[in-house]
Amino acid sequence: MTVKKLVPVDEAIGMVLPHDVTEIVAGEKKGPAFRKGHIIRQEDVEHLKRIGKFHIYVLDLSIGMLHEDEAAIQMAEAIAGRNIVFDQRPVEGKVGFRSAIDGVLRVDKGALFSFNELGEVMLATLHTGTPVRSGMQLAAGRAIPLVVERDIVEEAVRISRQAGGLLKVEPYLIRKAAIVVTGREVFEGRIEDRFGPVMQKKLEAFGVETVYFAKAPDDVDAIRREIEIGLEKGAEFVLCTGGMSVDPDDVTRVAIKAAGAERIVYGSPVLPGAMFLVGYFSSGVPVVGVPACGMYFKSTVLDVVLPRILAGERLDRRSIAELGHGGFCQSCKHCHFPVCPFGKV
Repeated sequence: MTVKKLVPVDEAIGMVLPHDVTEIVAGEKKGPAFRKGHIIRQEDVEHLKRIGKFHIYVLDLSIGMLHEDEAAIQMAEAIAGRNIVFDQRPVEGKVGFRSAIDGVLRVDKGALFSFNELGEVMLATLHTGTPVRSGMQLAAGRAIPLVVERDIVEEAVRISRQAGGLLKVEPYLIRKAAIVVTGREVFEGRIEDRFGPVMQKKLEAFGVETVYFAKAPDDVDAIRREIEIGLEKGAEFVLCTGGMSVDPDDVTRVAIKAAGAERIVYGSPVLPGAMFLVGYFSSGVPVVGVPACGMYFKSTVLDVVLPRILAGERLDRRSIAELGHGGFCQSCKHCHFPVCPFGKV
C-alpha cells in the first residue's frame, strides 16, 4: 500500500512527491523546483525550506510498490532484445527504445498483448516487420501510475524475458543479388528496359550489390541459364522481373522451378502485387518473381517483403497469406511508404 501523508521535510528523505513543488523568484521565474515523482534527497531539504516548504505531502512506498522510474528500468531491461538500446534515465516513468543497427524490427505480438493486458504498465511499438535505421526510435513504454505494484512489474518482466525480449532488430544478411529481366521485347531492344534500374535502386537502398545483371527472352532454358549464372557469380538473392502474367508465353515461373527453386509460393493477397512469386533453392538462396506492377507503382508487395527476405526470413504460404490484412495500397498521390498502413500486419 502507498500512503499519502504530510511530514516534516527533514523526515521526507527517500519519499516521493505526488505533485510538482512550485518555486517563485520575484522578477525571475515561477515554475517547478521539483517535479512530481521526484524522490527527496538529503540535499533537497534546504532548498525546500528556502521556498517555504517545512512540511510536505509525500508518498511513502510500501514494500509491495515501486516508483515509476525504477519500474520502467526493470521492464526495459527485459523488453530489449537483440540490437535494441533504451534510455537509461526514464522521464516520469517513460523509456524510449531505439535500434542499434539497420535492419528489420521484430515484435512478439502475443507477448506484447499479454504485457499490455496487465494494466498499470504499457508498451507501444511500431509494426513488426518495419525496416528501421540505426538510432531510430521503435517503441516507448512506461509505468502508468506514479507508483506501481511490484507484482505487476515482476509479471511484465517475466513475460518479456520468456519471449527473449519483446523487441528485436534482425540485421540484413543478404549483400549480393542477381537481377534477370525477362521478355523478348526487352531482350531484343525493342523497348527500353525500365525494370532493371528500378529493381537495382530498390536493392541499393538496403546496401545490396547487384553482382550479376542479365536480360533473357521468354524461353525457359535461357532464363534458367541466366539464373544459374547469377548463382555461380555468388548471388545470395535472385530477382526475376519483367512480368509474371497469366499469358501462356510467360515462362518465368517455369524457368525459376527448372533452375531448382523449391517451396515456391505463387500469388499474394496484395495489391499491387497479386502475381508475386517467392521460392528457395536448396542452398537457401531466395528467388522472387516480380510482376509488372513493380515498375509502375512506387510501392508494391516487393517493398513489403524485401526487407524481411534480406534479413533472412523464409517466407511461406502462411506468411504471404497474412499480408492480405493491410495489403491494399491506396495509391496516394504523394506516396509516403513505409509511413502508411500498406503492408502492416
